[in-house]
Amino acid sequence: MKYSRAKLGRTYVVRLEDGDILHEEIERLARIESIRAAALIVVGGADMGSRLIVGPEDAQASPIKPMEIILGDVHEVFGTGTLFPDEKGEPMLHMHVSGGRQSAAITGCIRQGVKVWQVMEVVLFELLDTSAVRIFDSQTGFKLLELL
Repeated sequence: MKYSRAKLGRTYVVRLEDGDILHEEIERLARIESIRAAALIVVGGADMGSRLIVGPEDAQASPIKPMEIILGDVHEVFGTGTLFPDEKGEPMLHMHVSGGRQSAAITGCIRQGVKVWQVMEVVLFELLDTSAVRIFDSQTGFKLLELL
């Protein structure tokens, strides 16, 4: 385990609107407001055509080849995530959501593009005094959180 301390900064309440792409809008907000790091929660609707990463094709393979699912209809979703800069200093959201429709449920990473259906509500808690950064790891193919 590796860890570091951080302090809470500003808190933002965000309403995303129909057609917004979740990770793009949160990363845009981070650039506008100079938010370097944050923890987030989200609740709302994901539109048909939204893409989720739902696991690796082969857990033993290196680099990891992710599987993707495209939502065939609107889903109710909730999730949580973190925002830290990548090695270029660009904000990068890592968020997983769980969604459901009738009796079916799906959970995955939003990185491929979750499109808002009607509305999503986000609460973003800024983290201060952290040097954490996402750095590309060639073995996994992921940008992994590193505590510098």
